[in-house]
Amino acid sequence: MKNILENQLLKHPLYLKIQKLKELNNENKLYLKDSVILNTNNIQKDEILELAKELKPWRKGPFQINDLFIDTEWKSYIKFNILKPFMNEISGKTVADIGCNNGYYMFKMLEFNPALLVGFDPSIKYRLQFELINALAKTSIKYELLGVEDLPNYPLKFDVIFCLGVIYHRSDPIKMLKELKSGLNKNGVVFLDTMYIEDEREIALVPNKTYSKIPNIYFIPSISALKNWCERAGFKDFQILSTKKTDENEQRKTEWIDSYSLNNFLDPNNKNLTVEGYEAPKRVYVKIKI
Repeated sequence: MKNILENQLLKHPLYLKIQKLKELNNENKLYLKDSVILNTNNIQKDEILELAKELKPWRKGPFQINDLFIDTEWKSYIKFNILKPFMNEISGKTVADIGCNNGYYMFKMLEFNPALLVGFDPSIKYRLQFELINALAKTSIKYELLGVEDLPNYPLKFDVIFCLGVIYHRSDPIKMLKELKSGLNKNGVVFLDTMYIEDEREIALVPNKTYSKIPNIYFIPSISALKNWCERAGFKDFQILSTKKTDENEQRKTEWIDSYSLNNFLDPNNKNLTVEGYEAPKRVYVKIKI
C-alpha cells in the first residue's frame, strides 16, 4: 500500500509544485508558538497562497507563513498544551505520531529536541500539506504514508508513540492497541486520546451509523472500558492526564475547510447532545506503558 500511495504522491501535480519551493535557497525561520510560524522571502507569496488553498481542508493547525494565516478547523495548540507538561519525555528519544494529519504536532514537538520524529498517516492530502510546510521549514521530520496497522512490520521501534484521535475510528480497538505496543522499544510509552462517554461501568457506545455526523466511528468507551482495553492489549500504568469537553472555541468552521464543523454536529436546542442524541464529544488523555 505504501508504494502505491508514494507513487501517487510523486506524480501529484501539487507535489511537483511544492518540490520547486524546496529548491529555493530562502532564508527561512521557524517559530513554534500556538501557530507554527514561518518567515520566508515574500517572492513566493502568491504561489504559496494558491497551493495552500488547493490543499483545503486544513484540519489541524494553525500555521502562519509570512502574513498568510491558515486558520485551521481545530485550534490544535489546545490539545498540545494539555500534553505539553509531559513533552520532556521525548527529549533525545525516537518518537512516532500515528495519524499525524499534516504534522502540526510533530512541528511543535521539535522544541523538545527528540532524536527522531516519524509521522504515520495514509492520506495524500495531509502529506501534501506537510510537504508544503516542510518545504519552507526544512526539518528532518519523516512522514510515512502508512497506518497503525503497519507498525508491527516497520523496521524501526519507538521510545514514545503519540496516537491522538485515532482509536474510535478502528473497528477493533484492542488489536490497534496491540499494534501500538508492537511498535515500542523496551519501557516504551504511548500517549493516547479518545472521545469517551461518562459512565462508571466498563462499557462503550456503539453509534448507529454516525456520531456527531462522523460516519467512521465504531466505539466510544467509558474511561473504565478504555483502561480494560489497554490492559488486555498488554499495557500497564494507565494514567489519566486530563479530560476535556470539545467546544466551539477549539473546533469550528473557518474559511480553510469549506465544510461543516462542530456547531453543525450538535443539537441546536441542547449543545450537550449531538444531532443524533448522544453525549456531546469529550476527550480523555492517557499515558500507558509496556
